[in-house]
Amino acid sequence: MKNFIYASLTGIFLAISWPTYGFPLFIFFAFVPLLLTEFQIRNHSKSRIKLKVFALSYLSFFIWNLITTYWVSYSTLFGGSFAVLANSLLMALVFLLYHIVAKRTGFSAASAFLVSIWMVFEKIHLNWDFSWPWLNLGNVFSEYISWVQWYEFTGTFGGTLWIWLANIAIFKALLQYREFREKSIIYRAVFKLALLIQIPITGSLILYYNYQEPKETLDVVILQPNINPYTEKYNTTDTRIGELLFDLSKKSLTDSTNLIIAPETVFADGTQLSNFNNSEAVFFGRQISRIQPELSFLGGLSMYDRFSDPAKVRKQTNQLGPNDWYDDYNSAFLVKNNTDNTQLYHKSKLVVGVENFPYQNILKPILGNIMIDLGGTVAMKTTQEDREVLWLNDSIGTAPIICYESVYGEYVTGYVQNGADFLSIITNDAWWGDTQGHQQHLSYARLRAVENRRYVARSANTGISAIINARGDIVQKLGYEEKGSIVGSIGLLSEKTFYVKYGDYIPRIAQFLALFIFLFSIVKFRRNRP
Repeated sequence: MKNFIYASLTGIFLAISWPTYGFPLFIFFAFVPLLLTEFQIRNHSKSRIKLKVFALSYLSFFIWNLITTYWVSYSTLFGGSFAVLANSLLMALVFLLYHIVAKRTGFSAASAFLVSIWMVFEKIHLNWDFSWPWLNLGNVFSEYISWVQWYEFTGTFGGTLWIWLANIAIFKALLQYREFREKSIIYRAVFKLALLIQIPITGSLILYYNYQEPKETLDVVILQPNINPYTEKYNTTDTRIGELLFDLSKKSLTDSTNLIIAPETVFADGTQLSNFNNSEAVFFGRQISRIQPELSFLGGLSMYDRFSDPAKVRKQTNQLGPNDWYDDYNSAFLVKNNTDNTQLYHKSKLVVGVENFPYQNILKPILGNIMIDLGGTVAMKTTQEDREVLWLNDSIGTAPIICYESVYGEYVTGYVQNGADFLSIITNDAWWGDTQGHQQHLSYARLRAVENRRYVARSANTGISAIINARGDIVQKLGYEEKGSIVGSIGLLSEKTFYVKYGDYIPRIAQFLALFIFLFSIVKFRRNRP
């Protein structure tokens, strides 16, 4: 019962640390009860040790996943259940792997392995087909952005490392105190922990308060049409949508407005790629951009390309029948004033089970079409390799980040490496209702602002639309389910941060350390066997 309570406490502490309702100070000791439980089982249990460790760690992570991401079930019960159960399972397996290594090595090696293997797990979660990095530990500080301004050097993996170092420091101190019963151990531990937490925060605050606004700016209008995706979006023609966007734009424009931004797939009729330049989306984009000089329009649309040429078939291509294929796109496009040229980008980080059927060749024969799209289609989305920058003119470019892509740190740096002066996020967060889903999604965009030191202009169909400055502050926002627009200025920056240049170097180091310690533990265990 004691171990059960300890494991539950870890799940609760992790959950109440999480944005946007929680306080992240809890996360610095959240893992300690579970670590103590594992240590107790490892040293005192005589049977079914691995099963106990796995079961209790699964309990911890299940509580955490359930409380923080239950809202996924608002769009699909299967998707929500799968996300909670599967992610808890993966986390429990990572902790079980730590337990196996801890039995064969000393405290320092086991602790280093735990930190490293957890970061390897988070890195895998950013890249494989079952990608779900929503609960990567470094995301926890998104509402306390003044604590982690140094993410411009480390990305969110710096936060993951910081959290684990604090938890292991407390864990070690408690073990030492249980053995020696000396109060001086606690005093030293409290002092060291205070320094471990306070020094990064102090350094961050120095960066935060010495931040200077960029001199060059761009005036934008961010549209929030507030179209219900369940009852309106797919039952409303692109013509009516275009008229709505045109009216919203005219009401909000100022003489100095340079860019109007509309949300993800706001044009949802399904435009054929070959007919893109003659589509309603481009027609209304041009109509809006011609309202006044030097005005551009950026928005989202659904597209497809149907063909019979087998040479065009790609990994994500969908087949309708013999020699009948199509590619399905979730795209962003930009129309510039007084030009017939249009620019196009296809979303490339896809939502599992929504836009991407993971490991389709293996799972589809088993599962069929069990993974149903949140937006009403079972088609696999087709991606593109490069992070396309959309250019307003010869010197100003923006990153056309579509929805889920904004959760991926190193991925977003690709746009900045290609010349983006600010980040545009277009999204539709209405699938989850008025829950933590859309609030957390907005909050994570603040991390991207700090990592890249770029302003963010965020257009969300039902909210929350926002302007975020380059230190992660929300400067302006329009609340959930409000129809309207934001009129404001975006700072333009061209300097590349350390993180933009080098990306996720911390987990790349961690994977070699984890492999070395794991192999060392195996060799040592075999040598010590009688």
